[in-house]
Amino acid sequence: MRILIAPNAFKNSLEAADVASAIKEGLGRSSLQCELQCFPVGDGGDGTGKLLIDHFGGDIVHCKVKDPLGRELSSSFGLIDKSKTAVIEMANASGLRLLRRDELNPLHASSFGTGQLMLAALDKGVSKIILCIGGSATVDGGVGILQALGFQFLDKNRQSIRTMPKELVDLASIDASAVDKRIKHCECVVLCDVENYLLGNQGAAAVFGPQKGANAEDVKQLEAALARLRDVILEQTGEDMGAIKRGGAAGGIAAGLAVLLGGRLVSGIDYFLSITNFDRALADVDAVITGEGSVDQQTLEGKAPYGVARRAKEKGIPVIALAGKVPKEISTPLNKYFDVLVSINNEPMSLSAALASTKENLVRTAMLLGDLLSLKK
Repeated sequence: MRILIAPNAFKNSLEAADVASAIKEGLGRSSLQCELQCFPVGDGGDGTGKLLIDHFGGDIVHCKVKDPLGRELSSSFGLIDKSKTAVIEMANASGLRLLRRDELNPLHASSFGTGQLMLAALDKGVSKIILCIGGSATVDGGVGILQALGFQFLDKNRQSIRTMPKELVDLASIDASAVDKRIKHCECVVLCDVENYLLGNQGAAAVFGPQKGANAEDVKQLEAALARLRDVILEQTGEDMGAIKRGGAAGGIAAGLAVLLGGRLVSGIDYFLSITNFDRALADVDAVITGEGSVDQQTLEGKAPYGVARRAKEKGIPVIALAGKVPKEISTPLNKYFDVLVSINNEPMSLSAALASTKENLVRTAMLLGDLLSLKK
């Protein structure tokens, strides 16, 4: 039996490559006679950039940037395609994992460091930037990145606004006269793993603000700041960043880059699978195993397991999904793509204990799965 193992990361626990390795180990311990191929995947979330760099054997470039709170940080990005393309992981400069829990404050967190990575890539002469925006600590509409590239955000007195994004409500105009001209000739592809719009109850502030430390009042202020940014950009350019699908990704960074940089917002998993030629890996495969920390209705909105399953199903290949959390009730929409959906947890436990046991539980579940598959005559 030929099995393709193509999971996403299990958030806050294991990277995608380690998840694939654990599943492979478990199947190897089982009684199933099988050929196994690991193909870890990413959908634009934290870790996607590393997967792309590793897949293409890219080079790592190290540089100093600012973290979300403005402190100096050692960071890096990758070069692929004969150094013509930079792969930038936003989380390496502006990520949640760079801050302690008590430091989370999206009213003051900036994506400036990610813009510095983009400048460093331009210094290397790239003509394309692939930006993986998952895992950010910011809800600044991309203002930090844009500031690093030379955009100036001014109040009614033509003074630069200092505290971002909290004081974006005072925004009166945007000055692009000092923008680095090289960025205008560089293709920018933004990998998104959600389809949310910028504003509203399902927007960047309401949905992602609390994940990054915002309380109810903070969410209101962030929404007002992003709405003001939208209004000023609409007035100056005629483009409505609030109407852009996927624009709410990474705290609205996707919308800001789409309107002011001409960034191309794409489904992260579809782009990843296409650029890595995933369909070729599906050839002559009998089954696909995918998964991530939680597989639920939201998975069908552009998450990695959905992208993997959809392509497998187009070729008539059965799909098995392993996850830390699955719905209690049978889900017809999920069952359309996942023939078997299995939780790797076999006993009640706290979230922290479950996260710590992810590898062990993956190995055990994969071994049991292999033993079950071996019963097929």
